[in-house]
Amino acid sequence: MCGIVGAIAQRDVSQILVEGLKRLEYRGYDSAGLAIYNDNEIQRLRRLGKVSELQQALNDTPLPGGLGIAHTRWATHGEPSERNAHPHMSEDNIALVHNGIIENHDELRDELKAKGYTFSSDTDTEVMAHCLHEELKTSSSLLEALQKTTKKLEGAYGTVAIDANDPNKMVVARSGSPLVIGKGIGEYFVASDQLALLPVTRDFIYLEEGEVAEVRRDGVTILDSNGNQVEREFETSDIQHDAVDKGRYRHFMLKEIFEQPQVVNDTLEGRLVNHKIIIETLGANANKVFADTRAVQIIACGTSYHAALVAKYWIEDYLNIPCLVEIASEYRYRETAVLPNSLFITISQSGETADTLAALKKAKEQGYLGTLTVCNSPASSMVRESDFTLLTRAGTEIGVASTKAFTAQLVSLMLLMVTIGKAQGMDEAKEKSIVDALEHLPNEIQSALEQAEAIEDLSEAFAEKHHTLFLGRGQQYPIAMEAALKLKEISYIHAEAYAAGELKHGPLALIDKEMPIVVVAPKDNLLEKLKSNIEEVRSRGGQLFVFADESANIQSSDGITVFPIKSQYAITAPMVYTIPMQLLSYYVAVIKGTDVDQPRNLAKSVTVE
Repeated sequence: MCGIVGAIAQRDVSQILVEGLKRLEYRGYDSAGLAIYNDNEIQRLRRLGKVSELQQALNDTPLPGGLGIAHTRWATHGEPSERNAHPHMSEDNIALVHNGIIENHDELRDELKAKGYTFSSDTDTEVMAHCLHEELKTSSSLLEALQKTTKKLEGAYGTVAIDANDPNKMVVARSGSPLVIGKGIGEYFVASDQLALLPVTRDFIYLEEGEVAEVRRDGVTILDSNGNQVEREFETSDIQHDAVDKGRYRHFMLKEIFEQPQVVNDTLEGRLVNHKIIIETLGANANKVFADTRAVQIIACGTSYHAALVAKYWIEDYLNIPCLVEIASEYRYRETAVLPNSLFITISQSGETADTLAALKKAKEQGYLGTLTVCNSPASSMVRESDFTLLTRAGTEIGVASTKAFTAQLVSLMLLMVTIGKAQGMDEAKEKSIVDALEHLPNEIQSALEQAEAIEDLSEAFAEKHHTLFLGRGQQYPIAMEAALKLKEISYIHAEAYAAGELKHGPLALIDKEMPIVVVAPKDNLLEKLKSNIEEVRSRGGQLFVFADESANIQSSDGITVFPIKSQYAITAPMVYTIPMQLLSYYVAVIKGTDVDQPRNLAKSVTVE
């Protein structure tokens, strides 16, 4: 989603702000801007398009100064344009940036117009700027004015503001959209993601829900939602600096695809010991809750939802307890019935996904046995809101289309499934079979990656097509869904996934020589059924591309191109077959010339509904 960077220092902060925005480009955006206190006034630059456009404008018109805020915008209210880009200003003294959505902006806009304010944009953010300016008239400080402003707002926001009449501070507020404060020597920084600030600091504190803060050169004052001062220690981040370096790869997405063997090793480290699965850091009383669990409810969005659907097969097969999976945006807005002794699980890469976070808050009032999040961000809202946490250890993922984070989620969910099973007396032979599969998984993924060149050649058959159908059965059906999503996200080709057994119930009507059909065909108990589905397609003139286990006995012939995959273990096959699907989507997008890492209209972290 949108990116925020702010800085207050004794040195020029303009390049710190721009570099921070560059490090947040992976989040998705359509415009960029900054505002800097310079020569006794706030001066602003905004540009439609990439941060590089803003950098060029800054080169042409330098704005030196020790106080500034910057932003990359992903359009919600108002079209992508320079006039709608952040920062927004009120009169000549207030400048403000904002992530999130203010739901009552129309009502507030009418009130402000009646007081004489004029609007130069279509955004909800400009409403906030004018509200802050109005409240400042009757407040003793900018922080107090921000507190009053936030009480008027309905919706989500992470916001930073500065005042030309009080240039010794920034004020920030957080409600539903993350903000982090970084500390240097005699200087402080603010951002929506610590990644933006790693070149200048590694010491951070994270604002909690409902908090506001005043950030000065000599320190930070944090107030909770009741106005009480909060004491919080800075934490040192161990995140890697090179997360935003593509290295030898053409795109971040390709780099992250090839990082997956290491990601699996990192996710297993310390959790797979002496051929046993041991997770000791989930949280207090986790084993007691797991032992009492008689049903599981999983909530997620997008790629995380597909990971949840795979986990459903594992949980019901190995634990013999019901597992319900639902899209967060649907779950949060309907009446739900909670099965007795249910464990509530959320899955999110960022831990800030708005719909999933709202569903978690709803669940905490519904009598679940406990709440657990599977997440890649240890400082996220979902981690703080949940009773238990399982971190995925995927590292920073820059490409908007998730790859390594998905694999890490699947591995983590398998570890979680076994941990719940062991609390309920899982047979040691079952655990051993899963451990064997996990121990071999990094090498099997590496083997799949070695097929990249052949998949690149295969991708040419898709580049000029307008539609693609993906088929899978059992736990491979969600992998087909994820494959279709990837192709849609980065190549803009319409793609759909079906459970192969559903072909006769409608999709067969689509089959012709112009629509490629991709089949995921591991050697499992559904393989013979899947072969029949393949024949149904071939007999109707469909062009089949089958990713099949080497021993599946499916041969290339007229209308069928078979791509052999090595996968010894059925339970980990979803992770292995994900790799060629990711590579296929990537190479098709490269041929089509799309923006692979930042596909149009999409954002990395969806912190609004």
